[in-house]
Amino acid sequence: MTDGVFFTNKRRQLTAILEPNSMSILFSSDQMPRNGDQYYPYRQDSGFYYLCGIEQEKSILLIFPNCPVDRYREVLFLLRPNDILEQWEGQKLKKEQASAISGIDTVMWLDEFEAVLQETMQYAAIVYLNDNEQPKFNPDVASRNIRLGKELMEKYPFHRYARLAPKLSKIRQNKEASEQALIKKACDITASAFYRVMKFIKPGVYEYEIQAEIEHEFMINKANGNAFHPIIASGKNATFLHYHSNNALCKDGDLVLLDFGCEYKNYSSDLSRTIPVNGKFSPRQKEVYSAVLKAYKNIIPLFKEGNSIEGIYKEIIPILEEEMIRLKLFTVEEAKTFKEPGKPLWQFYFPHGLSHHIGLDVHDPGEKQAALTAGMVVSCEPGIYIPKEQIGVRIETDLLITHDKPIDMFKDLPVETEEIEQIMLM
Repeated sequence: MTDGVFFTNKRRQLTAILEPNSMSILFSSDQMPRNGDQYYPYRQDSGFYYLCGIEQEKSILLIFPNCPVDRYREVLFLLRPNDILEQWEGQKLKKEQASAISGIDTVMWLDEFEAVLQETMQYAAIVYLNDNEQPKFNPDVASRNIRLGKELMEKYPFHRYARLAPKLSKIRQNKEASEQALIKKACDITASAFYRVMKFIKPGVYEYEIQAEIEHEFMINKANGNAFHPIIASGKNATFLHYHSNNALCKDGDLVLLDFGCEYKNYSSDLSRTIPVNGKFSPRQKEVYSAVLKAYKNIIPLFKEGNSIEGIYKEIIPILEEEMIRLKLFTVEEAKTFKEPGKPLWQFYFPHGLSHHIGLDVHDPGEKQAALTAGMVVSCEPGIYIPKEQIGVRIETDLLITHDKPIDMFKDLPVETEEIEQIMLM
């Protein structure tokens, strides 16, 4: 995926569903300030990367398929290299390199953008602007796409502006074979890290030590790093869905819930497993784990073409509710008579969704109400959380949707309690 063919095809797929006489402008991610004069490690905007493969900061992509000026139909703008900049930060992309990566013939320097924009805006009726439109994500800091998009709208107020994200999301949902291979590689590295920590975890280690083992395995296998901040949650911490502190002592008799995944060449994996700190499930822990595992096994076959994530979620609820009753978390009568508005009793013990799309982002774009189609990669992650017992169990895998049954990208990973105990106690 570095010869430009993939990215060229994606631009063609996108422009085929855009309105005529429209121009799309995408801005690269910000360099995010950390503290003092330091930045966080740079990660390119996923939509920007998907269309051109460029991972360098302060870049702009302009796509105008029917521009009267041929050389402006696809233009990539980059930082102009100079000796001082490269002495401090290392080499920046040359035009030829960027063209080979992206498949874009016209590569210009960033200081030329305004002049090209001034000319191309004379021909465009519609301007598509992009942003990260995650439905549950509302950051305090405006992205570069938002800030520079607003500047554009102020400078050229009489154009019609439109959202690119819904169009881009449509083509990002179905992964080509090359993308599937990268996700599978990310899953394989993540699986390797799980085997490593099963051998490492024991009473007296801290959650952050487990995180360090995982990240070491990622790095020695040439991963980018974490696809998301890992959750290493022991004891009661496992009942907090997005626990991120990872600083508690793992105690004898506790479970530890691991939710982690590596990013490999910008593609994500997402795995959850719950294992005993001392290598042996207690009878109650095994009961709860077996309940989640039953739901997990019963629901995976439903991840097939034509079904939707939302529809499959509705199918797992009665399974989990029955298991919760069997675990004596509540009775059948209590489930029927519970009156809190908008929240059934089972939701106290399973408060999150069942699945999400996976790709360049661990929560990749994709509608949960839409039918699944071949080429999509989604998670499956049932769980049961019992705060008063300090037990939280989640089991998660990544599934490739096919024309037949789904392919479990972690199919060889231990999931039975006996398998886990055997490995941990060796």
